[in-house]
Amino acid sequence: MAQQRHLERTEMEQQENQLARQMLSCWICVDPLKDPVTTVCGHSYCKSCINTHWDKEEERGSYSCPQCRQTFTPRPVLEKNTMLAASLEELKKTGLNAAPADHCYAGPEDVACDVCTGRKLKALKSCLVCLASFCEKHLQPHLQSAALKKHKLVEPSEKLQENICSRHYEVMEMFCRTDQQCICYLCSVEEHKDHDTVSAATERTERQRELGLRRQTIQQRVQDTEKDLKLLQQEEEAVNGSADKAVEDSEEILTEMIRLLEKRSSDVEQQIRSQQETEVSRVRELQERLEQEITELKRKDHELKQLSDTEDHNQLLHNYPSLSPLSESTHSCSIRIRPLRNFEDVTAAVSQVRGRLQDILSEAETNILQIVSRVDVLLQQPEPETRADFLRYSQEITLDPNTVNRVLLLSEGNRKVTRVSQHQSYSDHPDRFTGYPQVLSRESLTGRCYWEVKVKGGVRVAVTYKNIIRAGHLFQCKFGFKDKSWLLICGGNSYNFSHNNIGTTGSGPVSSRVGVYLDHSAGVLSFYSVSDTMTLLHRVQTTFTQPLYAGVRVHYIYSRAEFCKLK
Repeated sequence: MAQQRHLERTEMEQQENQLARQMLSCWICVDPLKDPVTTVCGHSYCKSCINTHWDKEEERGSYSCPQCRQTFTPRPVLEKNTMLAASLEELKKTGLNAAPADHCYAGPEDVACDVCTGRKLKALKSCLVCLASFCEKHLQPHLQSAALKKHKLVEPSEKLQENICSRHYEVMEMFCRTDQQCICYLCSVEEHKDHDTVSAATERTERQRELGLRRQTIQQRVQDTEKDLKLLQQEEEAVNGSADKAVEDSEEILTEMIRLLEKRSSDVEQQIRSQQETEVSRVRELQERLEQEITELKRKDHELKQLSDTEDHNQLLHNYPSLSPLSESTHSCSIRIRPLRNFEDVTAAVSQVRGRLQDILSEAETNILQIVSRVDVLLQQPEPETRADFLRYSQEITLDPNTVNRVLLLSEGNRKVTRVSQHQSYSDHPDRFTGYPQVLSRESLTGRCYWEVKVKGGVRVAVTYKNIIRAGHLFQCKFGFKDKSWLLICGGNSYNFSHNNIGTTGSGPVSSRVGVYLDHSAGVLSFYSVSDTMTLLHRVQTTFTQPLYAGVRVHYIYSRAEFCKLK
């Protein structure tokens, strides 16, 4: 009862203070009056506020009261309101409570004080016993009264009514472990009387202990994961730094190689031009000598003609003995024109060097790709399990026309190969299989790859290194017979796997579609039977030393294989 009277008295004081603040506030600036003056109509304002207002109305010639709109002409003389001024001075001494700031009032997202009337203030605490929320002022009894101090205060909550039992309208201070729900005391002695019940505080303590343990687990996992993340960040920096340096060094080396080739090109050109000049000079010297000989021969021929045309017999006979004998040619018999090859041999030699350089670069590229493919991150990703997982690594495969045997026909954009009876007119190529009906993919395979092959008839699915022998009927050319290739033979409900001429037989639901999964860096090669589900037929665990290529061997006429387009 005393508490209720205290709350009523406090509320009345609050209303009185609010009224006093309104009476002693300037209607223009809404702040407490400063140097209060009164207009003719009896309203009071701050002297500076009303003068500023009337200064703006100077041009109009009339002056109005901002509150009642009464107009005055001429401008009224303002008189100081001595009574209000005295009241304000007195209130400054006694201390009038200032109005709460706007941010102290409860908004739509805030919990409002249940005691405040009119515009409610924000609640500072909620009481689980009173089931009410209180602002700072109305919370004071809970902080001062010995009886109210025992109440449980929590952060402001709008869900206090959830603590009331819907059946008995009592505070739910018990917890039923059997039904895992909060109950009131009456519930514990009625429908829950044979259940395992404890106080809500006891259950809270137990749950808090469990939460603490779970938090410790989570925090430990956070720490462990942060360590792994830091390691990965360091690995990323290391990989980026190493890759950048490798690119920079490689560019420098290749640039030096280009400069070296350019210098060699310049040297070859200089040597050719020098030899050209020597040969041309020798030819021209011979030309000049021959031209001189021709001139001399023509001169002698002219003399002989003149003598021969002389009509005087005695004169011809007299001059004939004095003729000098004709000298033999010293040039025509020594000149032997070679076939028109000139510097073609140089071109052939340079072309041969180009071929050797291409072989070296091809081998170097293979070695570089092999080294690059070995670069791996700290954490290995798990192997795919579902077909959707495999399709993440799908690799589009096209077949290389330069490798296809002449009894095989390519179609469907070089994705499909069919064994035919008539030899195809493919041009000669060092990469072509000449003995066995085989073909390789155009794409080299490193990292993680997955592809599927639709097979019909006698088809063998293979994976091989590029340097497998191509020409002839040697076993080294045949997929699965040496250590350069791996081969799967499907048929019926069984399969045969071959590598390095060692065969393995197994059983499984072999379908018309074979899936091949490669993890080059991990050394994993797996063959799957693909239908509604994926069934592992054979798995290889090894170390790959070179990039790999997909391949097929098509044994019988009209058998075919098609590398699928995977979505």
